[in-house]
Amino acid sequence: MSYDGEAMAAVVAAWAEIESPTYEAAAVNRMQDAVAAHMASAPVAVERIAGRDGLGDTLVLRAGPQTGAAPTLIMSHVDTVHPLGTSSSNLHVRREGDRLYGPGIYDMKGGAFLALEAFKRVSVAGTANRPLVFLVTPDEEIGSPTTRALIEEEGRRAAFALVTEPARDGGKVVTARKGVGRFDVVIEGRPAHSGTGHAKGRSAIREAALQITAIENLTDYPRGVTTTVGMINGGTAANTIPQFARFCVDLRVATPEDGEAFTKRILGLAAHDPDVSVRVSGGMNRPPYPKTKDGEAFFERVRAIAAELGIDLMDVPMTGGGSDGNFTAAVGTPTIDGLGIDGDGAHTLQEYGLVSSLAPRALLMQRLLERL
Repeated sequence: MSYDGEAMAAVVAAWAEIESPTYEAAAVNRMQDAVAAHMASAPVAVERIAGRDGLGDTLVLRAGPQTGAAPTLIMSHVDTVHPLGTSSSNLHVRREGDRLYGPGIYDMKGGAFLALEAFKRVSVAGTANRPLVFLVTPDEEIGSPTTRALIEEEGRRAAFALVTEPARDGGKVVTARKGVGRFDVVIEGRPAHSGTGHAKGRSAIREAALQITAIENLTDYPRGVTTTVGMINGGTAANTIPQFARFCVDLRVATPEDGEAFTKRILGLAAHDPDVSVRVSGGMNRPPYPKTKDGEAFFERVRAIAAELGIDLMDVPMTGGGSDGNFTAAVGTPTIDGLGIDGDGAHTLQEYGLVSSLAPRALLMQRLLERL
């Protein structure tokens, strides 16, 4: 059963026009409506779980033989990082040769669609080797706060997990990811007039500068640890010693042990000035997804299936980005990630997917659903 890459590209472009930034629940739900509509003619059970905490809905799609065997779990997300209006301003949905540009096309509406199309075809044909469960989630880009428990629950039940995050480096898949930690730091000093009461003040921004330098210096490339302060704000006026400052910290680690060690160090930050307070909250929100013997054996099985289609499937070294595959790998489910569309520019205004990759990746997904 062949796939029409041009027809698929038209749908992916239409889905990119349905902008769906994570915190815009109504927008995310419009994407979930599109997914549900795409499945309407297939023998697929569709469960829609209402969103919470201001986030969008989740879809759970079930199909395949109901044999009681452990299912194959497929995971895609429909939320993106690009704000509403991006497609009409800075990143128009457009075709330039093989490249299809648009917000979220590479990460990951292209991958979601190709997997959903394969899932639909296998469901209609009745060729799945085992039960299939497809999670379509609304909040991956912010760490999956409302769907993590569901992902872990379905992961524990599953025989395998297939994740449709973007392909890497010309079609390679992902078999290991770093763990991710997120922390918020709030600093309170003592306000004062910067001209008449400078000595009375205690600058929260000065303390933040010292803390940020210390945090950034925790980065240890040989160890696979990176620390980043990506956002900061503070102060009230140019002529006032600032009472408050706050910033966020991103932590990436290769091992659970480093996750624990560096979480402890960040949570243990102490003020240099006894008249200033430092409060830190947060922790690891995605466990590391390391290479394991079971994971390597699963990859070789997937690679053999790909070879039957003439695809020399390769993987990349452990990547720094997290995904929902971190959660399934952490509960012991053999997981292959990066099965989505090939392209580049995730999270940028140059994001694109390669149209030529849609049909081959969909066929690969179909074969995995039929053979695993």
